[in-house]
Amino acid sequence: MTYILDVTRFILKGAITTFNLYIITAIFCVPLGILLAVFKMSKYSILSKIIGIYTWIFRGTPLLLQLFFVYYALPVIGVSLMPFTAAALTFVLNYSAYLTEIFRAGIESIDRGQFEAAKSLGMNYRQTMTRIIIPQAVRRVIPPTCNEAINLVKDTALVAAIGMGDLLRAAKEVLTRDFSITPFIIAALLYLGISSIIVAIFRRIESRYSIFD
Repeated sequence: MTYILDVTRFILKGAITTFNLYIITAIFCVPLGILLAVFKMSKYSILSKIIGIYTWIFRGTPLLLQLFFVYYALPVIGVSLMPFTAAALTFVLNYSAYLTEIFRAGIESIDRGQFEAAKSLGMNYRQTMTRIIIPQAVRRVIPPTCNEAINLVKDTALVAAIGMGDLLRAAKEVLTRDFSITPFIIAALLYLGISSIIVAIFRRIESRYSIFD
């Protein structure tokens, strides 16, 4: 039991990076995804095409490749970032691209008659989106957004590729040192626990927005 507690404490120290990266990514990618989704649906075709290219690139290439590019390739042109900064920037850009398409699909699923009704009431585009459309769209995008939130937990393990210590790397270090599968079991339980918490949070959010059904 003492060994398990010691290993768990060690792995949790490595998990600090995982938690910090997760929180920062979640804080920035959600509002950025909503903003880009709205802009992509705007009447300005150039802006829409630029955002379309951005989502095409980041959704069409591996996250690990993007991480390598930001951390290893940018210094070639004189842009050097600390490992955590490079990881956070990459994750925000990647997940914002996915959320942009999720939010866009949610917004477009709202009946066009509601846009016309809002217009007849004298609302401008911003008022229509913030007061009428987005609150309804949020309810519809909760399930796919929850999936992305869970994927984010697992994807944070990729930061080990640029030398950062995280939950999984800490478990691997203990396994290499002690030649025991215990650290991987503990890591799996921690990942499952985090994912379960995320699912519970999204269920509460879904219940909160069920008023728009």
